Amino acid sequence: MVRILISGCCGHMGRVVADICAGTAGVEVVGGFDILGQSGGDFPVWSSPAACTAEADAVIDFSSPAALDGLLEFGVRRKVPLVLATTGYSAEQLAQIDEAAKSVPIFRSANMSLGVNVLLDLVRRAASILGESYDVEIVERHHNRKVDAPSGTALMIADAAASALPYEARYVYDRQSVRQKRDPHEIGISAVRGGNIVGDHEIIFAGRDEVIELKHSAMSREVFASGAVKAACFLSGVQEPGLYSMSDLVANS
Repeated sequence: MVRILISGCCGHMGRVVADICAGTAGVEVVGGFDILGQSGGDFPVWSSPAACTAEADAVIDFSSPAALDGLLEFGVRRKVPLVLATTGYSAEQLAQIDEAAKSVPIFRSANMSLGVNVLLDLVRRAASILGESYDVEIVERHHNRKVDAPSGTALMIADAAASALPYEARYVYDRQSVRQKRDPHEIGISAVRGGNIVGDHEIIFAGRDEVIELKHSAMSREVFASGAVKAACFLSGVQEPGLYSMSDLVANS
């Protein structure tokens, strides 16, 4: 039995993770963290990781970058692997994650969907073939409660394209104040926020007389929660500290 703690258990994604765990054989939620310390129903909830008394095999975090310090301290002190599915980390926080991964297994991905990670491979391949002849633009759409923009997934896509392009790409997030022709070495990233859009990501390769578009649409939050639970099960069997990603999960599936 894989024992899981959910960070942000009373939030939208935390509740979905709990539902996925309840329907997954060999997985049990033994508790959760939430700043309000509210009851999670079938498991105890603590207001912070430091207060947790449960034994667990992994923590799944869909909360906020503000919770990172407590999670890393808990993971390192208790030697509990962490699945970090939160986006919006600063460069300093990413460095903290890298440092903690020297002591405990950490799985970090801005997107837990298998489909999105297939999309990243397609983007790299397209960018390597199309090269300088095509302009690259990314449009991401999310619900009106999402606070970070652009999304972590949009940045993952931009990084995937940039890694395969024959030039050093420059990310452009806002053209409003720039009154000039588009630089061919730009990757434009646009964010849309509205309604209850779960998550859409569109990559446009615009060339002369033709346009190639790659797109991923998430129909529900379950696709992300399911991926996070799979990541937690994967980490529960990992002995070596380190930073792990979806590519490691796919390779060991």
